[in-house]
Amino acid sequence: MTDQNWDITKSSGERVSFSIPKLKASLKRVGAGDVVINQIIDKVRDELYQGISTREIYNRAFALLKKKNRYLASKYKLKRAIYELGPTGYPFEQFVAAILKYSGYDTEVGQILQGKCVPHEIDVIAHKNSETTIVECKFHSEQGQNCNVKIPLYIHSRYQDVKAHWNANIHNNSILADGWLVTNTRFTKDALQYGNCCGLYLLSWDYPEGNGLRDRIDRLGLYPITVSTLLSKREKQFLLSRDVVLCRDLLGDAFYLDHLGVSETRKERILKEIEQLCNLCHE
Repeated sequence: MTDQNWDITKSSGERVSFSIPKLKASLKRVGAGDVVINQIIDKVRDELYQGISTREIYNRAFALLKKKNRYLASKYKLKRAIYELGPTGYPFEQFVAAILKYSGYDTEVGQILQGKCVPHEIDVIAHKNSETTIVECKFHSEQGQNCNVKIPLYIHSRYQDVKAHWNANIHNNSILADGWLVTNTRFTKDALQYGNCCGLYLLSWDYPEGNGLRDRIDRLGLYPITVSTLLSKREKQFLLSRDVVLCRDLLGDAFYLDHLGVSETRKERILKEIEQLCNLCHE
């Protein structure tokens, strides 16, 4: 049976043909070499069966890559790591605020802003060059849950209400210039069409093309703490509860590992993993 005849099941339930080029591209994107890529593809291909889920294919590729290089495996699990920021959306809001901060914005998280009609709790407020941007974050803790058109419809109406009050207030020293909607999944076609038509800035895992969430994270080296292949789930949740959201945050607050009772040997391995991961993005 040829590669094109293998049907795989996406997280949405949709059945598509298995694509070697897509798997190869995902491995190449994180920096894996041709020899390693070909070894992984050969082993994954040997274990394919009709209807295998994309999750199973990912798990196999991730496990194989982790045996070769833990740091590349950490980059490879980026999308899954963002899902692990849940179950609440608050760590994701902090994560989005951090991305904006390292892009030159001053940020605030979880503030109440008065609208013309009613007050609104805003996920992230970002200030830059005498302009203010309000950012709403739509976090999904499971794959296959995309943002439909109802979300930008709702967010745009809130943005307009806040904007009407903000720009009429003579005490504000900046203009409310933009409204953003950020999600860790994807937008439906209707959601993109409406958002672009009404003037909302839309940011998802892979949109806008070349400047989506994944691209920004790789470019800035702002990996969430959940990408670590050495920290346990309990340790990651503890760090998130202490507002340690980025890998680079842990480098500055390594005493949290002492608080968790992590041995010196393991602590060194964890910090080395994180240092190498953050350095990889600048190569």
